[in-house]
Amino acid sequence: MRDALLATVTDEYATIEAFASVLAVEQKALTQVDPAEMLTPIVEKKTELVGKLASLEKMRDVQLAEMGLPAGRSGIELAARKDPKLAEQWSLLQQSVERARRSNKTNGVLIRTRMEYNQRALDVLQVRPAKPSLYGPDGRMPKFGSL
Repeated sequence: MRDALLATVTDEYATIEAFASVLAVEQKALTQVDPAEMLTPIVEKKTELVGKLASLEKMRDVQLAEMGLPAGRSGIELAARKDPKLAEQWSLLQQSVERARRSNKTNGVLIRTRMEYNQRALDVLQVRPAKPSLYGPDGRMPKFGSL
């Protein structure tokens, strides 16, 4: 039972590391002039990895329940107290999660900055020039050639 739990946590760690690698590629893409083509496969890969992480977390919770432990963080921490290998792997996973969280936050800032820049550019492009006045300063319509 503990070996299966260790294997699951190890898989989670590997998946988080893969996710962090994708975040690094995403960060590079977000600094390019036109990242659109690069971002589509990145988003697809991130979605795939998030799905895998969700499955692994569910599997971990089932394994914890089979050991008579609660689901989630509290259960894995109780299990880790009894198994040094599991404790080490859990610690590595937590560190990896924190690195990925920081990278994801950085990417979020890059995305917001790009969106703000794009919005300002659109605002400038949407400003319409003032229409020429139909009447001159004296209140009369100007002659055709005097506009």
